[in-house]
Amino acid sequence: MKTFQTLAELAARVGQKVAVSDWLTITQQQINLFAQATGDHQWIHVDPEKASQGPFGAPIAHGFLTLSLIPQFFESSFYIAGSRMGVNYGLNKVRFTAPVPVGSRLRAHMTLLATEAIDNDGMQMTWEVTVEREGFAKPVCVAESLVRRYP
Repeated sequence: MKTFQTLAELAARVGQKVAVSDWLTITQQQINLFAQATGDHQWIHVDPEKASQGPFGAPIAHGFLTLSLIPQFFESSFYIAGSRMGVNYGLNKVRFTAPVPVGSRLRAHMTLLATEAIDNDGMQMTWEVTVEREGFAKPVCVAESLVRRYP
């Protein structure tokens, strides 16, 4: 895990890949819990028997489940010692570019695209987050994530 002492130290990395997260395995239990939380019970996610006969050959994670893992990917990849808190501010772009079957291992590559000063001595950061599936060349999700951090 990388450590940055200050927000300014991180801001100096604009235009660079800053970090790569740890691998995370997607389980059927995660998918079922996500379906329960969101009300999205489509069979391609929650019915393993039917999904095995479907277009992907197995149940797949919800795209929004993959997207919701972005904070965990950030958490496992770097730490900012001089920042007491951060908040998700939004997304500019999101694409779900490939399915995520149960049992897939995912990790994210984070590139810092831009920073700008905000109130309370904070910093808004724009990140390109590319989520890869182990063993596959095509990413499963590419998102432009906005995060606000405060000292």
